[in-house]
Amino acid sequence: MTDWMNRLAKWRSVFAGWQLGTRTDTDSECQAVRDHREVTMILRAEVNALVVLLIQKGVFTEAEYRGQIQEEARYLCEAYEKRFPGFKAADVGMNIDPQIAVNTTRTWKP
Repeated sequence: MTDWMNRLAKWRSVFAGWQLGTRTDTDSECQAVRDHREVTMILRAEVNALVVLLIQKGVFTEAEYRGQIQEEARYLCEAYEKRFPGFKAADVGMNIDPQIAVNTTRTWKP
């Protein structure tokens, strides 16, 4: 298990480079992105493994799992809309109401 997890984690540098461009290993922003990408990739592998095992063991069906994912995604979209007034996710991208979003983004720092 450790060998494949270590191999998977190697992708962190590719994703960091894709997001930030070429950076040194000592660049703190790049270190943060690499760390975040590593955690995200490992978490995804762990969750996927758990779901497959739970379905195989008959704890729930794939249809039940897919339905619950849809419900969780809907819930998170609604929570993000409350957190970021003026922004709403749609099937074709983000809908932004500039009159409301201007107040939301006022405190954002580059």
